[in-house]
Amino acid sequence: MKRTLKKIFSRFSLVGLTIVLMFLLSVGVIVAAIYVLDQVLVVYYPEAEIYVRWGLTALAYLASVICVLHVANRDMVPETKIPWILAIVVLNFVGVMMYCTFSFVRPPKRQRKRYVTLYTENAHLAEPSASTPAPGDPGQWMTTGEALRAANPAANLYTGTKTQFFPTGEEFGKSLIADLNTAEKYIFMEYFIIGKGKFWSAILETLARKVKEGVEVRLIYDDIGSMGKVHFRYHKTLQKMGIKCVKFNPFVPVVTNIHNNRDHRKITVIDGKVAYTGGLNLADEYVNIDSPFGYWKDNAVRMEGEGVKSFIFMFLHLYNMQTRGSEDFSPYFPESYENFEGEGWIQPYGDGPAPLYGKHVGEDVYINILASARNYVWIMTPYLIIDYRMREALVLAAKRGVDVRIITPHIPDKKIAFSLTRSNYLALIRGGVKIFEYQPGFVHGKCFLADDETGVIGTINLDYRSLLYHYEDAVLLYGAKALKELKADMEGMFGVSNQLTVDEAKKNVVWRWVCEIAKIFAPLF
Repeated sequence: MKRTLKKIFSRFSLVGLTIVLMFLLSVGVIVAAIYVLDQVLVVYYPEAEIYVRWGLTALAYLASVICVLHVANRDMVPETKIPWILAIVVLNFVGVMMYCTFSFVRPPKRQRKRYVTLYTENAHLAEPSASTPAPGDPGQWMTTGEALRAANPAANLYTGTKTQFFPTGEEFGKSLIADLNTAEKYIFMEYFIIGKGKFWSAILETLARKVKEGVEVRLIYDDIGSMGKVHFRYHKTLQKMGIKCVKFNPFVPVVTNIHNNRDHRKITVIDGKVAYTGGLNLADEYVNIDSPFGYWKDNAVRMEGEGVKSFIFMFLHLYNMQTRGSEDFSPYFPESYENFEGEGWIQPYGDGPAPLYGKHVGEDVYINILASARNYVWIMTPYLIIDYRMREALVLAAKRGVDVRIITPHIPDKKIAFSLTRSNYLALIRGGVKIFEYQPGFVHGKCFLADDETGVIGTINLDYRSLLYHYEDAVLLYGAKALKELKADMEGMFGVSNQLTVDEAKKNVVWRWVCEIAKIFAPLF
């Protein structure tokens, strides 16, 4: 009971309630205005009342028709069109208001302008300086990298960067704190969630000590992502400790879809020489100090070398966008890097809402990997809420004889997302894709591995939020040593996972149909 009440009165619930109430208030004001107009006409102009009512009704239907035509011809993901058309047709005037209020997710004009200015002034700093190619040319995967660079010009290709894969949060946490202790100039950290507990306390103790030693420490955490984990003025507490802390896109009680643009990235940069990314946030469940969903299976990759440049740029770019700053990035880029031999290539990249980034950058990388693979593509994802493009890419690869496997959780962290994930199983299994549910607990890693030669490790889930709305990051690897470690980890996961059959995917027909209906509206949330 206590836990239920805590959820009901949590800040996250109150934020959701505020948005709903403000939208209903907006609708109520307009409806009240129309009602008052109608009553005035009844008293003073009774002969005109019926014509005005017909006019208002006709106007409402005309607005609905115009909106439906706008949706049908709008350049947007096809799956997002269906729920909006249904909402407009069924709810009429209210549906029109919902569409006009919530369907446009472009960042504000000032933010877009600042993005371009910061990019133009600083992108050259992240360009690779190495002139010699890495051992083992990317070969068939070069087209994937070229397509990524075309969509995101800042996605540079680097050689000589050392990579290390961490298959668990526990290993990541030990390495991260050890590296933080070596910082001499600066520490940049950007995370979707920070949560009070033993893990964050250990990190914060290190950061506070480093500030006293003269190390510059900057931190970005997402406001809505960290709701319920830290106090809403926690960034002020950290600022008093000397940490330059920014709360990303703080919630304000305004009815807008801009709150969908969350900072889902997980980045640490230390002195411009070492960087981390992956699925892990900074809270106890991610390192299994707390285990609310069985064993939390997550991962990260550590990079050391010139490839860290991209993460310096990504962090400072978003930091300055959020603070409305325009600083010179160059002091944070080391003059030279150690070149690690035999490490292949890495290509870090960011993703985010259009038009700041090319459309569907994260999804296009995944689809290009599926199209280029010859032997196998193994995937790890906590959520499988995909559009038609991704589903067809998975099935087409399987039909070509590629061994396509997807590892998802057996124990969910969100029941609705889990149900939507399972609603995609049947079509994929029938198309030749193999689905494995990880039995010990919850899978939170976001990884692709193909043919031993290429892979992706990052923050990008196979769901609409990651692929359309959030700011994300990942690293595309070719021939890197971390890929061998990733393969060994995934092979171990198959051994403790249950491969789903068609019959298992067809169980509970009633619930499956409920999920199919819910899936129609999944792109909106």
